[in-house]
Amino acid sequence: MAGETSWDSHCLDHAARQTIQFDTFSDGNGDGNKEATAVSLDVMPDDLLERILSNLPIASIFRAGCVCKRWHEIVTSRRFIWNLSQVLSQKPWYFMFTSSDEPVGYAYDPTLRKWYGIELPCIQASNWFIASSCGLVCFMDNDSRSELYVCNPITRICKRLEDPPGLKFSDYSALAMSANRVSQTYSISIVKSKQVPGNFFQWDLSVHVFDSERMVWSTPLTEVLSGWRGGDESVICNGVLYFLIYSAGGGLPESRHGLITYNLTSRSSHGLLMKSFIPAPCSLTCGRLMNLKEKLIMVGGIGKQDRPDIIKGIGIWALKGKEWQEIARMPHKFFQGFGEFDDVFASSGTDDLIYIQSYGAPTLLVFDVNMKQWKWSQKCPVTKRFPLQLFTGFCFEPRLEFSP
Repeated sequence: MAGETSWDSHCLDHAARQTIQFDTFSDGNGDGNKEATAVSLDVMPDDLLERILSNLPIASIFRAGCVCKRWHEIVTSRRFIWNLSQVLSQKPWYFMFTSSDEPVGYAYDPTLRKWYGIELPCIQASNWFIASSCGLVCFMDNDSRSELYVCNPITRICKRLEDPPGLKFSDYSALAMSANRVSQTYSISIVKSKQVPGNFFQWDLSVHVFDSERMVWSTPLTEVLSGWRGGDESVICNGVLYFLIYSAGGGLPESRHGLITYNLTSRSSHGLLMKSFIPAPCSLTCGRLMNLKEKLIMVGGIGKQDRPDIIKGIGIWALKGKEWQEIARMPHKFFQGFGEFDDVFASSGTDDLIYIQSYGAPTLLVFDVNMKQWKWSQKCPVTKRFPLQLFTGFCFEPRLEFSP
């Protein structure tokens, strides 16, 4: 099933099929003869047909909507979309950008092991900041870091947010998003970090939060960090904001990365950020934070002892209290499978899946946390056209019922 399928035209495939074949077998004592019975779904009541269609992969639901008028009315009805939100979540997809300049790319569906050519609304460049949660994706421009959009990539419904408060031009920014599937609300956080003028070791850090229910921004935290700066990695789990900080000099040589926690619910007092400091589990060259079923997971490159800027492997850790627990390490054969691997890479995940890819090639590796299984995706339909072409991407949950 390798190859690219246009998402816009995908629902037209096999549109003429209006029956499903059911196979019946005799019991173990019979002769094993097989009978095939064609059952028309037209005779089924709507509620039973809805239950059948709601258990299909999201791409198949789109195709089913093109079978006939009745099916189209069912899969686009409010009742069906609401009921769909009550069933088990679809496996997360991975959208891979194929150019460093334009937001053009393909989305990988791990259920059908298929790539779809889809266009993302709103986003204007592939180097924008991106965060996702429960089917919604937030985009923030990389220049002013004030232009923000929230959209559903599947339904293409998009909304622009008001500009966030605080500094328009920060040295570093980290974007995070958390959506509530029940209340259909979401919050967005931006951690801004800017060097104090004339001081190499002090950094102004501020946290800005958007509440979709009240449609307002707030700035619950401003603080000055000494010897540490913010970066571009953050995530929200169970109402707690986690973000990575990086040594700005003057600290211990083995403490190059650390994690800070901030409770968005209690909005703790200023001046206490460094009390929540959790050191990295090893010498990391690259740390990526993600929310897997409200558990904080970090994927990172493991640096060599004598040359920490060169990675010898990739590890996956889960935060247990204030300790990192290694849950997996990429087998060497998969690490070698990327070919030439830089010290930084793209990685994101949700639910039970983690996606890892090199910036230098469209190769995509999938790790199933529940099954403890590593697997290459189907080959992406894009090829590398020139030596310095870059690839990156993000993970999102394909859903129909959540709109910004």
